[in-house]
Order: sequence, then structure tokens, then C-alpha cells
Amino acid sequence: MSSHRHASGLSRRQILQALPAAAALAASPLVRAAGYPERPIRLVVPSAAGGSPDAICRVIANALQSTMGATFVIDNKPGASGNIGIVDVAHAAGDGYTLGYANVGTLAINKSLFSKLPYDAEKQLAPVALLGFVQNALVVRKELGVNSVKELIALAKAKPGTLSMGSAGSGTTGHLGGELFKTMTGTYIVHVPYRGSPQAIQDLMGGQIDLMFDNLSSIAPHIQAGRLKVLAVTGAKRSPLFPDIPTVAESGVPGYDVVAWGGLVAPAAMPKALIAQLNGAINTAIATPSCQEKYAAIGFETLQGPPEALFDRARRETPIWADAVKRSGAQVG
Repeated sequence: MSSHRHASGLSRRQILQALPAAAALAASPLVRAAGYPERPIRLVVPSAAGGSPDAICRVIANALQSTMGATFVIDNKPGASGNIGIVDVAHAAGDGYTLGYANVGTLAINKSLFSKLPYDAEKQLAPVALLGFVQNALVVRKELGVNSVKELIALAKAKPGTLSMGSAGSGTTGHLGGELFKTMTGTYIVHVPYRGSPQAIQDLMGGQIDLMFDNLSSIAPHIQAGRLKVLAVTGAKRSPLFPDIPTVAESGVPGYDVVAWGGLVAPAAMPKALIAQLNGAINTAIATPSCQEKYAAIGFETLQGPPEALFDRARRETPIWADAVKRSGAQVG
């Protein structure tokens, strides 16, 4: 009957029949995330500009700008072993417009390095994607006069407490990996923490410090330019970027294996639809030839997978790093 028809021309029965499908469509992640992003997304990097996390984030941000059409604004917030930047993300609105870079330091190491953390990653953050990992390189100033890990160990033992080891900051894999190296080799080298890699690298090249363990993604250009001498890389296998450089384990410290991994996180309140959308976009972006080429150039080895892969890795490695912190005696604050 015409009295039962609406302005749309549909009968009441047709409208009622369509409601379940409409409800299901409205609840789907793609529809709920439709229109996102509508404005620039802030990506908090809890370390200094020019450091390894900064370099890693700028590559993925540029790739996502191409694949998503989104604008990313890098917000560097160094300090407190990454805690300052992570707290910023934890307290941000969960609207999809604040993301953060979280890594082995802020998700695993800091749990045992600090007596009390100003954030609870499991409760205040949501994983978005595990991006990959990067090895560290053991580098020395060219004038130090050592050409191998064994020679460095011999010098450190001959002059205990006179060599200085810079790092990108307390609690980083550069710091803790260095402490682990000292423990495993029975050497005493003074640790000098910086607020990020760039200043530490400058001081190393300038002769103010003697050596450092640093992510390939920030130290590689200086190695390739011949400004520093590289003795070894820190992973279980040689780096594709420097296939001729031995591992620390190969060089007389068996069992030594340290890599820095990281990924993107969001405030815990961020809708799962947006997380799923971003995770898919990140996995797609990482696989592009341009992104692979840029990451390979800085020694970053990519990974792809679901959001939870980031926190799963953190949970697996937390006890490993807790043991390393305990054995090394490393402390912050």
C-alpha cells in the first residue's frame, strides 16, 4: 500500500530487512575508519633528531604518506631513556592522531632498569606494528690504534678505567650492550651517556670518547665515510650492510648477541579499527621497493605481522634483559 511506503520508495518491510546488513556494515572496521586520516598524524620519537629511531621513523612516515596519503609530523622527545616520549603517547587522546615509536628499551629493558616506570605499556599503550630490528656496531675512534675486538679487550685490560664508552643514552642497547660486553670480557670501561646518538658520535670522532656501540641506522654513514673504525657488529649473524665485518661473537666473545628492535604504538584507547587500518598500511608500505631500499641502506632489517607481534616480542625479551641488567650492574638515576 502507498501509505506504507516512505519518501525513498522502499516499503517498511524492505527497510526492516535491510537494517541488519546496514548495522553490520556500520560496525565493520573499514567503515568505522572511513575518512581517516583527515589531518596530520603526530609521530612521537622518544630520542633525538638524527638518531636511529628518528631515521627509522622518517622512512616509514614517508612511505605511509605515499601509500595512505597521510601527513606525518615527527615530534622528537628525547630524555629519560625514552620514558618522556612514551609518557606523551600514553597520555594522548586515542583518536588515531598520535602514534609513538617504542623499542626494546622502552618496552623491555626499562622495566628492570628503572625501579618505577612512569607508564604501564600493557595498560596505557596499544601495539600497532613491529617494524623490524637493527644491529649495533662496535666502533672506535681512528686514533685509538686498535684494529680488532681482541686488541680492544687487551687495551682495556692493560689500562682499566681509562677508556670511555659513549652511548645514545642510559638504558639503550648501546649502553646495556656495552655493559654486557664489559661483563663478558672482564673489562672496565667508563660509560658516558648522551641524549641521543648524534652528539655521542661527534664526540667520538672528535676524540672526547674512545668507543661506542651504536645502531647501524645512525652510525653506518660515518663508518662508510671512514670517519670511524668499525670492529664488529653485535647480532648473531653478520649484517647484510657490512658482510665483511665480523660479529662480536666471532671475534672472541662467544654467545654475545644484541639487536635493537622497535615498532609503532598508540594510546590504549585507540579504536581497533584504526589500529587494523594502520597495521595493514604499514605492512604494505614496508614491502615497497623504495622502503626496502631505504631501510637496507641504514642496516634496518624489516619484519611484517599483526599488531600484537610488537608486544609479544617485548614479553619474550623482558626476562632476558632483566638478567642482563642484573649481571651488568647497569643502573639509571
